[in-house]
Amino acid sequence: MRIVGLTGGIASGKSTVSNLFKAHGIPVVDADIVARNVLKKGTGGWKKVVAAFGEDILLENGEVDRAKLGQIVFSDPGRRQLLNRLLAPFISRGILMEVLKLWIKGCSIIVLDVPLLFEAKMDRWTKPIVVVWVDPKTQLQRLMIRDGSMEQDAKSRINAQMSLDLKRSQADIVIDNTGSLEALHEQFQKVLTQITRPLTWTEFMLSRKGAFMALFSIFVGVAICKRSP
Repeated sequence: MRIVGLTGGIASGKSTVSNLFKAHGIPVVDADIVARNVLKKGTGGWKKVVAAFGEDILLENGEVDRAKLGQIVFSDPGRRQLLNRLLAPFISRGILMEVLKLWIKGCSIIVLDVPLLFEAKMDRWTKPIVVVWVDPKTQLQRLMIRDGSMEQDAKSRINAQMSLDLKRSQADIVIDNTGSLEALHEQFQKVLTQITRPLTWTEFMLSRKGAFMALFSIFVGVAICKRSP
């Protein structure tokens, strides 16, 4: 099984690339969706976050006001680190369960769409790592247009994340999304060819087919040994 790491930065176009993988039949485990699920009312993650940040972050229906929580953590690095520590175990467990489900289905290639891939040390479980990169000026402009935010607010959100240049330096594959959507699609087709190449022997043995083959080989070996004088 090949687990591809996909990451980038805010307004880099990572979600667009993630959707392109889905459109081409590659299953994607989205860490943001997992994170939303672990923050649902009554879950373990919800209880931890409410205990740490107080009930002021809740909506009338008891769900977490994600926008309000986001404002708190983006303006305070200490609170942001606290939130990440509280949710990391729940998110990691959720991602693992989603990967397991896809493994059971027989998927041989899975993309992990994780914004904090490097920060959460999840890059050690993925190969190759795809980073969607954009130059700082373009990233700032796109974020301001997307969210209708002021320049200082947009800069604060960008600076709250690991720099795209640092992520790019640790990538196996870099998608430069500074240009047009057409240019992005052209790059994606080349990346898709790399991602869907035949599995290595190690990757195959980690797939469901490989596991079944190994198990069958063990049974055959045991049967032969029993029949031997």
